[in-house]
Amino acid sequence: MENVSAVTSFIFMAYTEMEDHRYLYILCFLLLYILILLANSVLIIVIFTEKGLHKPMYLFICNLAVNEIYGSTSLLPSIMNHLVSHNYEISLTGCLLQIFFVHSYNAVEFTILAVMGYDRYVAICHPLHYHQLMSHRRMYILIASSWVYPHIYFGLYFILTVRQTFCNMFIESLYCSNFPLVRLSCLDTTLHSIIGLALLVVLPGPHIFMILFSYAQILRICLLASKESQVKALQTCTPHLLAVINYVFGVLFEVIQSRFNMSHVPYNARIFMSLYFLIIPPLFNPVIYGLNVNSIRIQIFQLFNGKKVNHLH
Repeated sequence: MENVSAVTSFIFMAYTEMEDHRYLYILCFLLLYILILLANSVLIIVIFTEKGLHKPMYLFICNLAVNEIYGSTSLLPSIMNHLVSHNYEISLTGCLLQIFFVHSYNAVEFTILAVMGYDRYVAICHPLHYHQLMSHRRMYILIASSWVYPHIYFGLYFILTVRQTFCNMFIESLYCSNFPLVRLSCLDTTLHSIIGLALLVVLPGPHIFMILFSYAQILRICLLASKESQVKALQTCTPHLLAVINYVFGVLFEVIQSRFNMSHVPYNARIFMSLYFLIIPPLFNPVIYGLNVNSIRIQIFQLFNGKKVNHLH
């Protein structure tokens, strides 16, 4: 039998607190979105057009930049549209699509970061076998898996949310996310919440293990290596470590604000916490990699200078 929801649209209550300064918010979101698009597009163009950068580490960075654009585009234009139109309503279908895009962005982000951690481990701990262990075939499999696995994983869980019926139309947020929407269900969601918490552990579990294992091995090698090798390893791993830490903070903020009562926290702080993972990593990751990875930095400078680099160091 077809599942028809009692509620077919939802209203975002958080926008009412932004009305007094909505033009300032619109300007800020617009500038941030433009910066995110520009920074990540430059990174993608540089890596895509320079054949010398068609190597695993750089192609993983390129995919990370594509995901940053995907995540930001799934939400920021919608937020600006609500502020401009004074219409804070979203259809059930639109809400479900927004949830799928936002959560799949999160899952893909962490998967790519885990794969990048493995790549750094192989490059530093097994340099002589790097090209064998990170062959083009394996690289393309890892890239494809970074996109396909998270979408399928979240999609299977997302079916539980799609099948819910909803009796409350008011969402205390700027956008739709899975757990706040499930709380509006007419049905008992205890099992749904338990599965959600379990998946919150199961999905990142192998990723966290891969990152921790990779950097534990890298640290072990660095302690036994020469000073020059230690500096080189540090330069190689610093951008990735910063990206991982940045992302973890974003996820923690999102989980805290979506699952706990944050009414005692100042409104601007709640806005920052809820949007951190969709603004800060997409904004700073291309800067981190563009400035700290020497080969990319050289190509970016050459792109804006209009000169061609003959070789990469």
